[in-house]
Amino acid sequence: MADPFAGDVHGAFTHKNPDGPTEQITRSLAQARLDDVPELAQRLMGAIFTDNPEWTDYRPVPREDLWEGCANYLARVLHVLSGRVPRSEDDSVAAAIGRRRAEQGVPLEVMLRTFRIGGRIVWEALVEQAHADQVDPDAVLGAATAMWTVIDALSSALSTSYRNTELEQLRSDDQRRHALVEDLLGGRARDTAFAQRTAKELDLPTSGPYVVVVAEMIADGSFALRGQQAALAALHIRSVWQVRADTFVGLIALEQHEESTALGALRQLVRGRAGVSPVVRGLAEVGLGHELAVTALGTSPRGATELVSLGQRYPEALLVQSPDLAQRLLDEQLGQVLALQPKERDMLLETLSAWLEENCSTANAAVRLHCHRNTVLNRLHRITTLIGKPLHGRDSYVALSLALSALRMRADS
Repeated sequence: MADPFAGDVHGAFTHKNPDGPTEQITRSLAQARLDDVPELAQRLMGAIFTDNPEWTDYRPVPREDLWEGCANYLARVLHVLSGRVPRSEDDSVAAAIGRRRAEQGVPLEVMLRTFRIGGRIVWEALVEQAHADQVDPDAVLGAATAMWTVIDALSSALSTSYRNTELEQLRSDDQRRHALVEDLLGGRARDTAFAQRTAKELDLPTSGPYVVVVAEMIADGSFALRGQQAALAALHIRSVWQVRADTFVGLIALEQHEESTALGALRQLVRGRAGVSPVVRGLAEVGLGHELAVTALGTSPRGATELVSLGQRYPEALLVQSPDLAQRLLDEQLGQVLALQPKERDMLLETLSAWLEENCSTANAAVRLHCHRNTVLNRLHRITTLIGKPLHGRDSYVALSLALSALRMRADS
């Protein structure tokens, strides 16, 4: 291996550098071994395979790539020891090796061990050179301190670069994961090939039952669910969660689990409003599940602490989906009642609500309202007169119940 810094170190460094005898000897010995870097790299390769007989730690690294890294590292050690290159905590050669091996997945501790083994090989080479040059053994001992100081600096540069690369990979992985989940929510999983690739990357099943959860952001800036992934994992339920602009979205793969098991675990953790979709089929319907979960969330009154399922709130969901229609329904069914003075208005609305919730029983409504049955009848007659239509009959029950739900939702918002 050609040395770009070759030269007569014995003369040049003695005059140009005001170093003591130990430094001069260290530089001279290192300079003398620079041409032997290919041989030293082969020694290091042999030591690596002795240290890793099955080559498991370096399996992702092609042999020629590994040899080149060994040669670059050993040359760097000798160049620094010879004074051709200044010692640095952010050495570019060590940093490049650290970055490359992090990308290849070689453990950091394996790289540091390799650097130490390389240091031992350089030391043996310096001792061999000192013996050939008949250098005083005591003077050679000073070279050991210099050499291990260089090894430490290069190891530090390696570690820093390796960890920075790991962080970059994590950020890149997070960005890709975020993009994949966004594509799922956008309905892209209807493409079977995309669904299969995404399922593999996110460790989720392609098919099978899913529910989608959407949690709101609460006053302290956090979300209405916390610790949910660990709680579900403890039940062997796989899930993926993602922060969006002002909601926290979870995709829960039920697989062989009951929906009630997953939702029961989440209800113990909820700290605000959260909505959950009905069960949808596979990743292909996750986008639909998200839309339904958002609708379910919209049916929960502000300030509530609850996880609501769309299946519990279909009437309210219909109103959330059509706010203009909900307002028209409210005006037509209860507009005349709402125009009354607050005291009478509230009394009549409370009576109507109690009567409907008690299956149109005036007796039960009277008990609930703590008044006489005739009082309930009088109030209901007053409502009938105001709205100009009878209260009885299936259509009236449905329309009035929806109108009261619309009124509650308007008040909540």
